[in-house]
Amino acid sequence: MTESLVIDNIGSLITNDPTVGRGALGIIENASLVITDGAVEAMGPAGANGDTRIDAKGGCVLPGFVDSHTHLVFAGDRAEEFTARMAGEPYDGGGIRVTTDATRATPTDELHRLVRLRLAEAHRAGTTTIEIKSGYGLNVTDEARSLEVAEHYTTETTFLGAHLLPSEYEGRADDYIELVCNEMLTASAPHAKWIDAFCEEGAFDEDQSRAVLEAGRAAGLGLRLHGNQLGTGAGVQLAVECGCASVDHCTHLTDADIEALAGSDTVATFLPAADFSTRQPYPDARRVIDAGATVALASNCNPGSSYTTSISFCIAIAVREMHMTIDEAIQAVTLGGAAALQRTDIGHLTPGASGHAVILAAPSHHHLAYRPGVPLIRQTIGPLGAFV
Repeated sequence: MTESLVIDNIGSLITNDPTVGRGALGIIENASLVITDGAVEAMGPAGANGDTRIDAKGGCVLPGFVDSHTHLVFAGDRAEEFTARMAGEPYDGGGIRVTTDATRATPTDELHRLVRLRLAEAHRAGTTTIEIKSGYGLNVTDEARSLEVAEHYTTETTFLGAHLLPSEYEGRADDYIELVCNEMLTASAPHAKWIDAFCEEGAFDEDQSRAVLEAGRAAGLGLRLHGNQLGTGAGVQLAVECGCASVDHCTHLTDADIEALAGSDTVATFLPAADFSTRQPYPDARRVIDAGATVALASNCNPGSSYTTSISFCIAIAVREMHMTIDEAIQAVTLGGAAALQRTDIGHLTPGASGHAVILAAPSHHHLAYRPGVPLIRQTIGPLGAFV
């Protein structure tokens, strides 16, 4: 039996299809949206009929946010580390080991509870599709366990055994990469869709990261990469060379990096909340967009460098600090995130798409940057709702 939901009395509906509405966002004013059995059936003038009706009260409705980069499976926090950074201590990524120790020591049931709390928070903030990485186990058992937890909540799971060198392998990075590419990958791949590596000075170099990506590809996993967060380096070029779906951070980009991204299908995913928390410079998204590359924005929710699930916060930073227009930022957290996950069923509200939507307590999407810090998400409609 089919069930239809109508969101009616919409002040402005963002479809992300310029062929059906105004501008690049395909905006329809005074609209209704019909969702049948979880998929968009129709959008048009206000007043449509359905089994269930939600009154948007003149608010803006837009596609559910697609958060394509998170690290939700962890225990503990690093508030003291954050406080030290605010007092002038530099960020070098080394605190990952603190979280690794806490995560390894935490029972699986408790990890599930913590992930559900973070998912509920993200859903209240408008996220309907989320990627979750491992990376705080850093041994065979706990990397696989982290992914087993993550796959309960999303199909977008990423094996990140190459996050940082664990303390027990200090001085033996190549030995650890051998473990990641073999025993750890074998245990983790059944629970993962993607593989990732942290290609950065202080983490893993170009050759080590390439080995991880090639092993993941051979195991049937899609490719992602952390790159160019703390400085210029090989990350972006390696991601493009290997055909990664996305390269994430992209804080420090050379002209050659931008040219490579523009000539590829690799999405440049910006993580501005991490730059906020670590006092790194913000990436110049304007240069990347103007070059013709596809960009995404994601939360990078993790306990050390970006402990937030708020995509609205990321939008506000992108507009204020990264030279993005509000329309570009909205596309980056919807269509851009979908592209980073190589998904065509999300990020837009047109017939056949997944009926994941956000209703704002505001008449237009401009308010997400215009009123930073204000909880403007009136209601989120989408699959993460089961964890609220």
